[in-house]
Amino acid sequence: MTDTVTHATQEFPELACYGLAGHSSSPADLIEEVRLAERLGLGSVFLSERFNVKDAAVLAGAAVAASTSIGVATAATNHNTRHPLVTATMATTLHRMSGGRYALGLGRGFNLLFDVMGVPRITGAQMQDAIGIYRRLWHGEAFGHDGPAGSYPFLSQDSSFDEDIPVLMMAIGDKSLELAGQVADGVVLHTFLSDETLARSVRTVRDAAAAAGRDPSAVRIWAVLAVVEESVPEELALRKLVGRLATYLQGYGEVLVRANGWDLADLQRFKDDPLVQRYAGAFDAVGTTEQLTYLRDEVLPAAWTAASATGSAADCAQRIIDQLDAGADSVVLHGATPGELAPVLEAYRAIRPPDLSALPVNPGHVR
Repeated sequence: MTDTVTHATQEFPELACYGLAGHSSSPADLIEEVRLAERLGLGSVFLSERFNVKDAAVLAGAAVAASTSIGVATAATNHNTRHPLVTATMATTLHRMSGGRYALGLGRGFNLLFDVMGVPRITGAQMQDAIGIYRRLWHGEAFGHDGPAGSYPFLSQDSSFDEDIPVLMMAIGDKSLELAGQVADGVVLHTFLSDETLARSVRTVRDAAAAAGRDPSAVRIWAVLAVVEESVPEELALRKLVGRLATYLQGYGEVLVRANGWDLADLQRFKDDPLVQRYAGAFDAVGTTEQLTYLRDEVLPAAWTAASATGSAADCAQRIIDQLDAGADSVVLHGATPGELAPVLEAYRAIRPPDLSALPVNPGHVR
């Protein structure tokens, strides 16, 4: 059976949001979020995974079932937490359920979390190997495999399969960016990248694709822009902006700081701060207004949180244009619900470049 290719369209195929952005205890909220995102014209909804009530397969299935034309991506899950046949089956199921609107997004994850879970840490070689396994399965092959992603005596889905399922990779550092350019259909960059870092990351992906003999323009590059429009209440705005950045710095701050060329001494000052030292939990989940205000005003450099979209709807819309001008094909509007994005989309419509409507809604395809 060959692919069922969707002809669905959305007003803004170059834009996406995250479903259940941040922490959530009510996964059913995703259903209305996806429906609203689709009505607003957003091209895709991205779905992250957390090991509580945010299972990637379940959320993607709900998103596909609740929609008819919006793209859906897991961004991201990890290849090492499921058998490759299970992940390949998940993707094939979602691909066919959605009429070709689904993309499988994979990331490196967190070494500390994998250590305590008792699963192998992820390497670039493993990711490349796993993607190769999925693609062989999606195209009807039956085979045994022994490689970086594991040893499997026999792998097979269906000999009739010929599925065109795109793979997205999450990437921050140069090695991950290069790997994405070499093997992935699309790449999702990180939140809080400066415009200069975004432009450099785009060049790294494109150059790696060209060096691998691929068409550099065929890799769809997604910038990820934290959006906090001025109508968002202050406490929630602090959580979405300062809390989110602080949580990243808690988990893998050095990677993000090095990618941006920021001063590592500022990161160390953040880590050494008494509030951070004694903090039990993620700032974007449990940080108070007082704590987050303190981090913003006394600890974090202003330039770090400035790598975002804040202020009026028009200001936020212009920041989307900045991401496109830096070379991104598309932009994930991160940390905001579809309802919070409505005024931003209205302002963006007035300044939107005219040549973006041909992008497909599947977030892993560029043409």
